[in-house]
Parts: sequence; C-alpha cells; structure tokens
Amino acid sequence: MTGLYLEKLRALKSQNAAVEALPKLTKHSPAVDVTQSATANESFGSFDSAHGTAFSNFPARYSWVVTALEAGCPDLVPVNRWQLAVDDARAFLARWGDQAEALGWTARDLFGLQTPPAKPHPSYSRLSRYDETGLIWLLQGRPVVALTEATAAIQSSTGAITIYRRHNKPALGPPGDSLDDLA
Repeated sequence: MTGLYLEKLRALKSQNAAVEALPKLTKHSPAVDVTQSATANESFGSFDSAHGTAFSNFPARYSWVVTALEAGCPDLVPVNRWQLAVDDARAFLARWGDQAEALGWTARDLFGLQTPPAKPHPSYSRLSRYDETGLIWLLQGRPVVALTEATAAIQSSTGAITIYRRHNKPALGPPGDSLDDLA
C-alpha cells in the first residue's frame, strides 16, 4: 500500500501543465495551500504556509517535493522526524540548493524514503534503512558543511563530521563485513 506522501509526490510529478498563479505568502495562514501543476522540470510558483517560508527561491527541481513534504507526514515516519525534515529541507536548500542541483543531486537523493512493505510490523520505520533514505531525513537539525557530487559532510553539535554517501550506501556495512565472508 503506497502512502499518502508518495501518492502526492507522484501526482505532482506526473502533471505536465503550466504553473498556475498562486496566492502570495501570508504569515498567518494556518495550513499549506498548494495549487501545483508541474512542468517538465518539476517546478511550481509559490504557496501559503504557516511556516512563513516561500520555496520559490529554491531550485525548481526540489520545490515541488518540499511542498508535498510540508503538506503532511509520510506514512510510517515519526511526526517529530517529519517536522525536523521540513525544517532541514528549508535550511539545506537555502544554503546548498543551487549547488546540489548543479552537482546532479536528485529529489530522491535528498528526500527518498524506503517503500514500505504491504504489511509492516508495528515497530517498522521507513527511516530504518540508511541505504534507502535521502540526506534530508538524516540531518536531524545538523548542518551540511560541504557538498560534492558524491558526498555531503554533516557537522554534529560536537563538531564531528559524518559523511553521507549519495551512492554506494552499504545496507550491511563495508565489504568483508558479511558472515558469508567468514566461511
């Protein structure tokens, strides 16, 4: 069963009409009001948000995803992690959006989530698989301090740097870390 989040993303992405004129950002609007028609490059105009941030300044490649993300918490993701992801998306795209786009980072690289099983266990979380989770979900309030075509450097509150790998994210650890290698 596909979650509401994925359905919204697919619907926004599949539309090929021109972007319609949207209302201006209002500071006191209590809900997200998105009228979106994606063009071939996945762009949109603007939206009203209680958060007070217009995503029209972000690269069009990512704006529609952030709009869908802000519209509601994805299935099987803790609400607190979703709220952090929305804030992290704004901060990351404000600082790194243009560079990420130039380096070829896709919306999936930044916002991807594991497709849940048909009947997930009650303890299942879509954020449990590093190899299928986008960068934004892993920030948890920490800033990206460097971005390359293949990696993002994330700084912790202690100053330690964690490297997020865009490609070749091992699900079971580094090569040679398998029990099969011991036989």
